[in-house]
Amino acid sequence: MNIQSILEKKKKGLKLNKDEIFYFVEGYLKDEVKDYQASALLMAICIRGLDFEETSHLTEAMIKSGDTVDLEEVEGEKVDKHSTGGVGDTTTLVVGPLLASCGLAFTKLSGRGLGHTGGTLDKLESIAGFRIDLSREEFIRNINDIKIAIMGQTATIAPADKKIYALRDVTATVDDKSLIASSIMSKKLAIGSDILLLDVKVGSGSFMKTVEEAEALGATMVKLGYEFGRKTYVLLSNMDEPLGYAVGNSLEVIEAIDTLRGQGPADLKELSMAICSKILLLSGISSDRKEAEKLLQEKIDSGEALEKFKEMVSAQGGDPSYIDDVSKFELSAIKREVLSTGAGYIKEIKALQIGEIAKELGAGRATKEDSVDLGAGILLNKKIDDPVEEGELLATLYTQRESILESAVKDLQSAFVIGDKNQQKYELLLGEVGREDV
Repeated sequence: MNIQSILEKKKKGLKLNKDEIFYFVEGYLKDEVKDYQASALLMAICIRGLDFEETSHLTEAMIKSGDTVDLEEVEGEKVDKHSTGGVGDTTTLVVGPLLASCGLAFTKLSGRGLGHTGGTLDKLESIAGFRIDLSREEFIRNINDIKIAIMGQTATIAPADKKIYALRDVTATVDDKSLIASSIMSKKLAIGSDILLLDVKVGSGSFMKTVEEAEALGATMVKLGYEFGRKTYVLLSNMDEPLGYAVGNSLEVIEAIDTLRGQGPADLKELSMAICSKILLLSGISSDRKEAEKLLQEKIDSGEALEKFKEMVSAQGGDPSYIDDVSKFELSAIKREVLSTGAGYIKEIKALQIGEIAKELGAGRATKEDSVDLGAGILLNKKIDDPVEEGELLATLYTQRESILESAVKDLQSAFVIGDKNQQKYELLLGEVGREDV
């Protein structure tokens, strides 16, 4: 067996067997398969496709390229959620404490932000002292003690995926459904959770631009999840505008805390409740969505969900007083209000453009080596379908980068499309994919 014969097969649209796929993954990780050969195969896959069996073999090969996290020592049912990435997506910080307050073990390994999508780890590090570099023993102990732990994904989890993704990123081979599914699922399945809820973003601020594309990706991931013994479900959510009002690390944590207090944005609460409700149904804790939502609202109203957030912060070395007094979060020193140049209704908010502006303000990173200004970002004052007057506040910018401020203001004004009222109401939840759909 050699890489040339594998390339030849996929070039002709023939099916690769398990040994050939493992040969490619293992060889590329060891540098025995070169970048130019791997690039050729990835492009052939994008053009010719992988069937489900090939996708499953690729997922397994990437899981087995590194370590797995065995959670057998964790008591009770273990749950995880994953978002395919968007702008202002703070659901993990709401969902985790909510589920933990319901008695489920929330076990999550997260990443840092790259490009216009924010990373959960960066957000949590805006709390003074918060540690994301837990040992496996600390991770398991915290879950058993308080039912929640969020830590950084180590380099030894699915290292082949990390190397292959870096190559996909520079060879225009990112957007293939099978490659996306195997990349996401290899990392999630390396963790021994029982239930996995996937929030697949759809729209201008996400990788999936249409519901049809998102449904196809979701179906593949659900089928992979059950193939590897996980109860897996997909929700499709709209990313044609940022989720909530906050875009930026400290700003988003403040918004998550507000939501756990029952005072957050309606859309962030709606999506968080939908995710939690589905997990409660899959776990058997609740028998229908109405019952699940009633339980979740009780956990918010009683303060138990917010208390779980504080317990996680304390257990991971953070200062819990930030949760009681959000004024302790340090926002960037330069603050600029952005005013509307027209009147009417907000027809569109260009989510991708908002994310890119936040990155330029310092809230994100272009490469993984870049530093992040945890206090930088954008606080929106309007959502799609809101009325607006000329001169009215659209958003507030926070940054340390004075040199880009004027261009950021103009870019942000252009991200808000103002005109007549939309005929159709903006819908946040766009569909779902379960086992019965694959």
